[in-house]
Amino acid sequence: MQIIDDLSQAHLDTDTILTIGAFDGVHRGHQYLIGQLLQRARQTHRLAGLITFHPHPSAVLSPRNPTRYITTPGEKAALLERLGLDIVAILPFNQEMAQTSARRFIEMVFRQLRMRELWVGKDFALGYGREGTPDVLRALGREMGFSVETVNPLIWKGVVISSTRIRSLLFKGQIREATELLGRYPSLAGEVVQGAQRGRCLGFPTANLEVRAERAIPANGVYAVYAVLGEERYQGVANVGVRPSFDNGERTVETYILDFEADIYGCDLVVEFVQRLRSEKRFTDIKDLITQIERDIAEARRILAAEKPFPWPEEVLPLAAS
Repeated sequence: MQIIDDLSQAHLDTDTILTIGAFDGVHRGHQYLIGQLLQRARQTHRLAGLITFHPHPSAVLSPRNPTRYITTPGEKAALLERLGLDIVAILPFNQEMAQTSARRFIEMVFRQLRMRELWVGKDFALGYGREGTPDVLRALGREMGFSVETVNPLIWKGVVISSTRIRSLLFKGQIREATELLGRYPSLAGEVVQGAQRGRCLGFPTANLEVRAERAIPANGVYAVYAVLGEERYQGVANVGVRPSFDNGERTVETYILDFEADIYGCDLVVEFVQRLRSEKRFTDIKDLITQIERDIAEARRILAAEKPFPWPEEVLPLAAS
């Protein structure tokens, strides 16, 4: 897969079929659209491509209330590559981009990426003032020489699958529901950094994850999780919150990896959230806290023993709406 951050970098000798959007989370709705685009590209012997943006447009258009990311740009690119795309353009979204007209942007895309078909959602719009609706894009396509296909949103259990819906579920700690819409476990990735080491003192050493501030982090509480180190996946218990039994400090993500003793400071860790066990609670007696941690571990072991790790995105592409 070719990744570009500037349309002028693209030097293609094959026509393309493209889609454009934020694609935060690369959820099942995104996978559904991309799957159809890929099928069409293979049938017509064209390249399948996707254009997305960073930061999220809301960070520029609504800086006081920016969107929290389900996936970082790197995570998004990795997921899109697994889906089989040929080209992914991750373009900077800034004030200049926000002021760009739909016509000017589409002219650049048509010229630089040899676009012959554009696939978008029914409610899609791009360009200054969201002027580039599907009808406007079709008019531009007739003028320039490309077609526009619109795809209905994917409905899952009566609800439209959207990044906004998934963020709402995460902020409520409704992990199982978010997993269904994502097509994989919600996850956070980062470097394991030095923490206060209170868990070690209690007999439960935790990996303190350095998480980017703009990430969509699940609600405070205790979770059954998988901890992924390289190619290895371990069972674990994660605490998201401010440690009310100690200092009510900064919000952290700390994971106790079950049956694991290696020193992983400085290593990259992925925490996959499987199920919320309980809300965060303050304990005045350390013995009560230890007893509760032991209960959390036992409950996490029970849940994860019965869990079949969720498949990777390409294994759920043929999802049927229901």
